[in-house]
Amino acid sequence: MTIKNHKYKGWFITFEGPEGSGKSTQSQRLCDYLKKVGHDVIMTFEPGGTPIANQIRSVILSRDNVKMTPYCEMFLYAASRAQHVSEIIIPHIQKGGIVICDRFADSSLAYQAFAREIGYETVSIIQKYATRGVGPDLTIMLDISTEIGLERTFNKRNPNKIEKSADRLELENIEFHRRVREGYLKLAKLEPERIKVINAEDPAEDIYLKIIEIVEEKIIQG
Repeated sequence: MTIKNHKYKGWFITFEGPEGSGKSTQSQRLCDYLKKVGHDVIMTFEPGGTPIANQIRSVILSRDNVKMTPYCEMFLYAASRAQHVSEIIIPHIQKGGIVICDRFADSSLAYQAFAREIGYETVSIIQKYATRGVGPDLTIMLDISTEIGLERTFNKRNPNKIEKSADRLELENIEFHRRVREGYLKLAKLEPERIKVINAEDPAEDIYLKIIEIVEEKIIQG
């Protein structure tokens, strides 16, 4: 029997991974699948997910805010998440539904604790308050090499507009993005029962089928 990471009836599934790993595509595909087989499921994302959280997102990602300090960044993510958890996530899992979220607290650990080097313990404490103790029952981590992930991210866009379309975090140097990936892999080693790592460089259909298998075993049948 799967042990829940929260006290509510429903299930909470998150997708994590570095830039270009395909989280948005695969999380939406899972949402569509679960709806098709009859589950009450909603798809959401971070930073954002609610009107207030989206406003905070715009501040976090704005290229105008290059002077933002790591601690300011950490608290803004936490503020956005606190609103998102209270307004969207808890109400849906409280009534027994499934929430699928593109990024959650593991992103703060990867980006702020490890890549920004604030520290695991500090970021974890902040997230504890922001999430009100709600954690994912299952996390799908799509792992991809830093170089391939960034190439995928920017290849989706008009080459002449990349400089203007990239957000503040995407414009960080490659060493920062390597630390993000290393941070994610450290998290996966800490919580192997919750965090399931899939090679995001595999064909998209193979990845999708692996995700369905994992979800059916751990959540649906668990």
